Amino acid sequence: MPDDFLKNPASLFDVKGKTAIVTGATGAFGALAAKVFAGAGANVVMTASKADGLKKVAAECEQLGGKVEIVAKRPSSEANCDAIVKAAVDRFGRLDILVVASGQNKVSKIVEQKPEDFLDVMDANVTQSWLMARAAGKQMLKQGQGGKVILMSSARGLLGHPAGYTAYCASKSAVDGITKALGCEWGETGITVNALGPTVFRSPLTAWMYEDTERANTVRKGFLSRVPKGRLGEPSDLAGPLLFLASPASDFYTGHTLYADGGYTAG
Repeated sequence: MPDDFLKNPASLFDVKGKTAIVTGATGAFGALAAKVFAGAGANVVMTASKADGLKKVAAECEQLGGKVEIVAKRPSSEANCDAIVKAAVDRFGRLDILVVASGQNKVSKIVEQKPEDFLDVMDANVTQSWLMARAAGKQMLKQGQGGKVILMSSARGLLGHPAGYTAYCASKSAVDGITKALGCEWGETGITVNALGPTVFRSPLTAWMYEDTERANTVRKGFLSRVPKGRLGEPSDLAGPLLFLASPASDFYTGHTLYADGGYTAG
């Protein structure tokens, strides 16, 4: 094995000049992923349903030095996914990294949840991950130089939850299954397929858990009793694992879910 990397170990995490697609780029993790790549010198193609939100995140990415393209489409159909990939190739000439950060959750006890809501969650989290990976994979295989596919899992793909998470837990377990199967299917192509599995991290949706209120303190205390690191997550806790999965550092790492959870799933 060549030892050239020893002269510059940081090069293992270099994504400068690479082209990355990030779906769900207006969400908490998607926006973080886009800005991490932009700050690292990558070209970023951001997708979401609303152009206004994309423009806001795009401006932040450009301030970090990244080159950005926005596509106001969700990966909800084969045609949309193909169009997203085409936009990346038309603007930057190639595709190297895919991050599927789009998704949703509809919390409800099973006897109260409408079947169509269950199917919506499965479509957003599973089918759209499959469709986007398929479209990106076609381009990466055509290029013949490998690539990085990063799907969005969760601690809930491994563990259950008592508060109406049957749809969400099922969907994230399915994402883990796609990750394993596709990691095997593309094993010798140079394309790695992995998933990032966080637990609670600071975002607009979870901001209340970080507050000094009676409700937040009670919920946080119970949750942290299961977290060996003893604190809730921060966006920076996801940036490192994301960069690892997107860079040459993970070239021999595929078919896995990397849990950025403070040890929550280890207990």
